[in-house]
Amino acid sequence: MSTPTHRLTTAQALVRFLAAQYTERDGVRQRLIAGTWGIFGHGNVAGIGQALVEHAHVMPYHQGRNEQAMVHAAVGYARQRGRLSTQAVTTSIGPGATNLVTGAALATINRLPVLLLPGDYFAAHPADPLLQQLEHPVEADVSVNDTLRPVSRYFDRITRPEALIASALNAMRVLTDPAETGAVTLALPQDVQAEAYDWPGEFFAERVWRVRRPAPDPAELAAAADAIRSASRPLIVAGGGVHHSAAEDALRALADATGIPVASTQAGKGSLRYDHPADVGGIGHTGTAVADHLARTADLVVGVGTRHTDFTTASGTLFQNPGVRFVNLNITAFDAHKLAATTLVCDARAGLTALTEALAGHRVDAAYEAEYRAGKERWERVVEAALRADDDSAVPTQTQVLGALDAVVGDEDVVINAAGSLPGDLHKLWRARSPRQYHLEYGYSCMGYEIPAAVGVQQAAPDTPVWALVGDGTYLMMPTEIVTAVQEGLPVNVVLVQNHGYASIGGLSESVGAERFGTAYRHRVADGSFTGAPLPVDLAANAGSLGMDVLRAKTVGELREALRTARASDRPTCVYVETDPAPTAPPAEAWWDVPVAEVAGREPAVLARERYDREAARRRRHL
Repeated sequence: MSTPTHRLTTAQALVRFLAAQYTERDGVRQRLIAGTWGIFGHGNVAGIGQALVEHAHVMPYHQGRNEQAMVHAAVGYARQRGRLSTQAVTTSIGPGATNLVTGAALATINRLPVLLLPGDYFAAHPADPLLQQLEHPVEADVSVNDTLRPVSRYFDRITRPEALIASALNAMRVLTDPAETGAVTLALPQDVQAEAYDWPGEFFAERVWRVRRPAPDPAELAAAADAIRSASRPLIVAGGGVHHSAAEDALRALADATGIPVASTQAGKGSLRYDHPADVGGIGHTGTAVADHLARTADLVVGVGTRHTDFTTASGTLFQNPGVRFVNLNITAFDAHKLAATTLVCDARAGLTALTEALAGHRVDAAYEAEYRAGKERWERVVEAALRADDDSAVPTQTQVLGALDAVVGDEDVVINAAGSLPGDLHKLWRARSPRQYHLEYGYSCMGYEIPAAVGVQQAAPDTPVWALVGDGTYLMMPTEIVTAVQEGLPVNVVLVQNHGYASIGGLSESVGAERFGTAYRHRVADGSFTGAPLPVDLAANAGSLGMDVLRAKTVGELREALRTARASDRPTCVYVETDPAPTAPPAEAWWDVPVAEVAGREPAVLARERYDREAARRRRHL
């Protein structure tokens, strides 16, 4: 019997296919590709652009202003939806396509799904070179889209219409694989996009991709449980995998049953609510005093869904107990084997639930519980001092900005940040009240992520107040999607902190002997340095010119009122505040390895190198 076919262009077929893809986990089904972001040029306007017009009834379209920002918005959407739903991004060829690279790297490093559909050169080569085509003298099949290969989890160039069938299915397989997901790129030559083909009807049938929860291997589970039972000072490190697996309840059950303290990475913060007795806060270079003390003295570290990056391990200097061992519960074997750990390769929720059952009746010593709870209480006093502002007429410090926001947000609000000095302050001080509230992109620490990500999160959670926290440096990188928020009627809130430069890198520069060179936003003076008056840049006026309501706050009291007004508004709103530059955050509790000049003629660098050598000598190889 002949199979019915549909004569469509390649682009039309792709849009119809994407509209029929769904995910299912724990019996809950949702659309995999919820919409498509696009900026059109000659490389996609007649293909994907026409297809989105043709099939507007099945595929929502969102207009972006910057290609990188569109990827950030899609990633923010995917993270808010627990990686079970994402968005596609289409661009023209040339700069539109290469602008995707940073966003793709961010998605892949953070294990967050996004589908990229850049236009490409003509597959038939009717005329070379095309506008914006890269010519390679010995590799004629190379295009600028090949820059996306190393930052994509799956890549294909669709040079014939029928090649799309297998490639589209593989793309969906990777997007929905909890261990393999990241950026997926289907490069689409512009002539192939517009070429017609008789597509089999089965290609457009509704397809459900069931997201796995692999159970732990019994032998690995027994070994992990034995390691925990034999430890006197165990510590759990909760990473982003806890959130991706929706394993927060399972983690809380394990902590309740065993009394093991839980520290969190940037991606894992909020795995336990901040006031849970076992939650000891952030770990590593930007961690709390109590968490880092427990890490230094732990004889067993149980990593759950963490990649053990250098910020978490303090560049290999944090875990100092001579007998320390590691158990890594992770859905990827690649991460589970780090630090020569005992492995537990499985879904985070399935693994934590199984561990709780295997450890029935086991609990850490009461003295250990009393120790870390006392440490938690001491740290809470540090937090209160940093966030508190007693004088409503004073110019707020950056930590007091966080304190004012902490007093305004509800449990379900989402607070987004990615780069600068704010991530360190937030990791140490923010009191996360729900699993999705703390949205820090720190795998790639990408300046410019916050505002477009807030747009994506607001799309994914339309009734949730969303806050993008940005410094002036980050704001200047990518304010463009403010226009998108206005166009889409998304009431995102931007808290714009003006401190006249790159505050985080300025501090780092000083610590490594680079003397804050090139980090201040100031006029150049006669000796060539940027040490003059602050630049007369009005970022609040800029935000207003892009369509936001703008509230200027000069004092603590005005800031509190502005934040309350912003949260109650149904319009995109910017709260602009210039901060007192005096540092009020607690200092770093652990090291971070940024190499210092081994030879220098200036005293700051010489002294910094001496400090560097002392810290680096404490690095351990866990074998």
